Amino acid sequence: MLSAGESLTTPGAADSNQADLSDAELRALYAYPPELVRPWVRVNFVSSVDGAVSVDGRTAGLATPSDQKVFALLRELADVIVVGAGTARAEGYRGARTNPELRRAREARGQAPVPPIAVVTASGNLAADAPLFTDTTVAPLVITTTRGAEAHGDALRAAGAQVHTAGVERVEPATLLAVLAEQGLYRVLCEGGPTLFGDLVTADLVDEVCLTTAPLLALGGAGRIATGPAGEPRGLSLGHVLCDDDATMLLRWVRRR
Repeated sequence: MLSAGESLTTPGAADSNQADLSDAELRALYAYPPELVRPWVRVNFVSSVDGAVSVDGRTAGLATPSDQKVFALLRELADVIVVGAGTARAEGYRGARTNPELRRAREARGQAPVPPIAVVTASGNLAADAPLFTDTTVAPLVITTTRGAEAHGDALRAAGAQVHTAGVERVEPATLLAVLAEQGLYRVLCEGGPTLFGDLVTADLVDEVCLTTAPLLALGGAGRIATGPAGEPRGLSLGHVLCDDDATMLLRWVRRR
C-alpha cells in the first residue's frame, strides 16, 4: 500500500505517522498548479539505489507496482508527454493508454481525452512503422529542427505525425516549450531521456522532478538521470515523499524560484 509521510520543519526529520492514500488523494498530491500561464515542466524518472537509470538499457527492470501506478497517474494529469527520440526507440513508445472514465475526467478538467506523445529529435529520423505511429489513438507530435523537418518531415506527416520545428541545428528547449504552449499544452510531463532532461536543466526550465528510487542495486554501466555540461546547481524543495510496503520511495522535488 502506498503511504505518505509528512515532512517536519526540522531538516532531515520525518513524521512517524503515515496514512494510506486514496486515488483521489494521490491525484491531489501530484496536481499541476492551477491556471497556468506558461508550460510547467515536470520530469519523471526511476533509478536504482546506486543510481542506475536502466537495466539492460530499459527502465522495465527498475519498475515496481507503485512506480507504475504513479507513472500512469502522471500521464493521466498531463496535457502532453515529452520524450527524447533515443528513449522512445529504446522503450518502444506507443500512444498513451486511457479508458472511458479517465477520458471523462480529463475532459472535465478541460483537457483532451488522451495526451499526445511529443518526441524530440534533432535529426527527425524516426521509423514510420514504429509503435509511436502505428499504435496510438491520437497523432504524435514530432519536435525537430529545420534540418530534420526538411529531411524527414514529409515521411513523418505521412506516418500520421504533427511536425513542428524548434531550432535550426538543435532543438532549443525554450522554443520547444513555446511550440507546446502554442498548442495549448501547458501541463508538460517529460519522461527523459537523460540528454533531454539535461538540456532542460541547463536552460533552467525544469519546475519539478518526480523521482522513484527502486529498492535495488543494479550496478552495470547505466548512466545517471540527467547528462550535460556542468553548471550552477539549481535548488529544489521537497514536495512530498511516498513509500510502499516494498520500500519503493517516490519523491517529488519542486524548483525553488
